[in-house]
Amino acid sequence: MKKLNSDAVKIIPLGGLEQIGMNITAIEYEDSIIVIDCGLAFPEDDMLGIDLVIPDVTYLKENADKVKGLVVTHGHEDHIGAIPYIEKELNMPIYATKLTMGLIENKLKEHNLMNNTRRKVVKYGQNIILGKFRIEFIKTNHSIADSAALAIYTPAGLLVHTGDFKIDYTPVFGDMIDLQRFAELGKKGVLALMADSTNAEREGFTKSEKTVGRTFDNLFNDNQNHRIIIATFASNVDRVQQIINSAYKYGRKVIIEGRSMVNIISTASELGYIDIPDNTLIDISQIKNYPDEKLVLITTGSQGENMAALSRIAASIHNKISIMPGDVVIFSSHPIPGNEKAVFKVINELEMKGAHVIFEDTHVSGHACREELKLIYALTKPKYAIPVHGEYRHLKRHAELAQEMGIPKENIKILTTGDVLEVSEDKLEVTGKVPAQGVFVDGLGVGDVGNIVLRDRQLLSQNGLLIIVVTLDKYSNNLIAGPDIVSRGFVYVRESETLMEDCRAVVEEALEKCLRKNITDWGKIKTTIKDSLSEFLWKRTKRSPMILPIITEV
Repeated sequence: MKKLNSDAVKIIPLGGLEQIGMNITAIEYEDSIIVIDCGLAFPEDDMLGIDLVIPDVTYLKENADKVKGLVVTHGHEDHIGAIPYIEKELNMPIYATKLTMGLIENKLKEHNLMNNTRRKVVKYGQNIILGKFRIEFIKTNHSIADSAALAIYTPAGLLVHTGDFKIDYTPVFGDMIDLQRFAELGKKGVLALMADSTNAEREGFTKSEKTVGRTFDNLFNDNQNHRIIIATFASNVDRVQQIINSAYKYGRKVIIEGRSMVNIISTASELGYIDIPDNTLIDISQIKNYPDEKLVLITTGSQGENMAALSRIAASIHNKISIMPGDVVIFSSHPIPGNEKAVFKVINELEMKGAHVIFEDTHVSGHACREELKLIYALTKPKYAIPVHGEYRHLKRHAELAQEMGIPKENIKILTTGDVLEVSEDKLEVTGKVPAQGVFVDGLGVGDVGNIVLRDRQLLSQNGLLIIVVTLDKYSNNLIAGPDIVSRGFVYVRESETLMEDCRAVVEEALEKCLRKNITDWGKIKTTIKDSLSEFLWKRTKRSPMILPIITEV
């Protein structure tokens, strides 16, 4: 019986399930662990003041001696954004394709980690050996160049991880996805397929990136007398390439605006992933030297992020660019679920300033729809299906699709973050759980804001704060001064004088009660003040602000 167990490979998702973002998965066999991707997630609305969420790698730190390396599928933030934070703790060697590595190195430079991080650029078809694993990079298509799927050869069998992918028969840059290699792996026998679920709810095929180029051409043709501003994802280098192609064709100069956009495009340009004709790009300071109809701006902010270039332009707080009536603004993206409100706010602001906003048909997804997923299943013929990358509803629809493709229900596993799944020829079961909650980054603090601090922030944001200052006599505990009450975000003090007077009376009474009972412990006095005051305020106002008693003694 022992043999079976030691033969199983463990798949441990530490992020990227039940959410879009923060993708990271550990694969473990005996004394070897490899990590696939290491992304961040952007905070949700209830995470007040949080800048980013990065994966919890407690399990990897506990098994640091087993970790052989980090293998990265592509250069999007939700797959590489947490690398600098995690490298500080684990210092894993990194393996990635050329453009992906270029984008990772930008991050390592920002965090001064270039000198002590080992890096290796991998080509498609190349194999690397990490401990008990052999990993092969396979060419795929996605909304960023140089994306890869991984074939992971383990003693328990062959695992295929698609990364984020689509099937694009006419990509803008480079070759189409290597379907032939997927078919060859299918012939060898694939133990488990871990495939992208982001578009598992959508029927049909994802359109080719080339179709967007044709749309741009038409839009440039229709708006020859107007300045054009286009917002898109900074990482979609092929999209930027197509905008530049149209701009060049119609004799326009291009300005690239937004920090992440400038960083990524300069890296892509240095590495040869984008072809910019001479004298097409101009600096933002030269904008005055050209008539409006000869300009096109490519900016960040297609998701309504409030500090991105387009949002600053829309709110009239951008120091170089302001919207003029007649400007044409094109949103070349779909709102990520949850961002719709922010996007429409920016669109409304732009329209009020006289711009014409276009956001239909100017975007195609980078993820496979149902028919493309079926093709990958048909080619790889896996024994087990393990949907990855997506919210629960996406994973569920993906699981149904796997069943349609003939995989028995008991051979399909929907995992939750932190599950330990053991896989072998005759086993597919979750045998444990590891910590994987996500770690909050706030400013320079990593992990110092937890759920308790967030709960306080929520309470403060919803109900405000009352500070009660009292001064007691050191020996007799009699009240010498106060109680003084400071209100922040609770009520406007000047208009609520009677309420404040009543609060003071409640606090005085609470203090007298403590004196009568000879309570001298400050902790108990504070609790008594808090309890009496919050009960009184709830009765009077139906609100429960945070109450902070401060006691000093003389």
